Amino acid sequence: MPSINIAVVGVGNCASSLVQGLSHYRDGANERTGLMHWDLGGYRPSDIKVVAAWDVDQRKVGKDVAEAIFAKPNCTAIFCAEVEPTGAIVQMGKVLDGVADHMSEYKDDRTFLLADAKEPTKEEVVAALRATNTDVLMNYLPVGSQAATEFYAECAIEAGVAFVNNIPVFIASNPEWAKRFEDAGVPIVGDDIKAQLGATIVHRVLTDLFAKRGVKLERTYQLNTGGNTDFLNMSNHRRLESKKISKTEAVQSVAAERLEEDNVHIGPSDYVPWQNDNKICFLRMEGSMFGGVPMNLELRLSVEDSPNSAGVAIDMIRCAKLAKDRGLAGPIDGASAYFCKHPRTQMTDDLAQQAVEAFVAAH
Repeated sequence: MPSINIAVVGVGNCASSLVQGLSHYRDGANERTGLMHWDLGGYRPSDIKVVAAWDVDQRKVGKDVAEAIFAKPNCTAIFCAEVEPTGAIVQMGKVLDGVADHMSEYKDDRTFLLADAKEPTKEEVVAALRATNTDVLMNYLPVGSQAATEFYAECAIEAGVAFVNNIPVFIASNPEWAKRFEDAGVPIVGDDIKAQLGATIVHRVLTDLFAKRGVKLERTYQLNTGGNTDFLNMSNHRRLESKKISKTEAVQSVAAERLEEDNVHIGPSDYVPWQNDNKICFLRMEGSMFGGVPMNLELRLSVEDSPNSAGVAIDMIRCAKLAKDRGLAGPIDGASAYFCKHPRTQMTDDLAQQAVEAFVAAH
């Protein structure tokens, strides 16, 4: 099989875990624990190559991606310290709304330091995507980056590059944007990546279990804390609107009955610097069982946030490339439903998995 050339927007913790993972799972190296698919449609992790990248931090711009992924303020686990140079040099990205004002109030090693470099035009980004024969553009911008995400989505459409939207800015699930990708003949997988075993997938599975076992879910909350730049960025609650919608709808969509607004609270709760990339979820679910007898469930989940998304991202990349190979356009619904919190079409996770396997097997 040919390689899958990817470009990355935002060389943060999630990109670091992805790039480390591509090296960790190269052919013949290490066990396959952590991957949902070793071979997906004929593509293996080692077929994925980083050929272009954009960021706005002065500690990353101008460096090879293999070096930039370890630069501050990245703080995720280093599970593959030896990453060979990719040959892709991080270029200055478009800032727009990608950096929140409050980020300037924190220590340098915790926040973004804007590079003093010329921002690219759309034409320059499109030219770079074409020159590198990029197949898939990965969006890893900070939560709340509406204008910046739309800028790179425009670039993907014009360059004819598949788009994977890992963040809760609604592109694949927005009818207008979905139609634009369809009309351009470009596939998109999104929106808002669902971690391998994170707060949302656990909350969804338990909510679906309540429904299937006849337990009435009456109230629930999901409180999350972390110490990476994602949580620091989201400490400004004005940037949280789409994130809360995405996470809440992911749970509401699999409930037997939708909960009233006052009975469901799901979203990032606080920035705790010493946690770094460790994310802690506190989950509570209250309901009624047989005879109306009350019950409740409490769960504490602790995960390294960025590696938790990287294995999912590897599958998203390969599904996007398969869609591109097959000439498909617009949102790829099965992959979006299985891998993302806010797809165009919601499904329970068991049905979404079946849809993905059917998509991969289709010819």
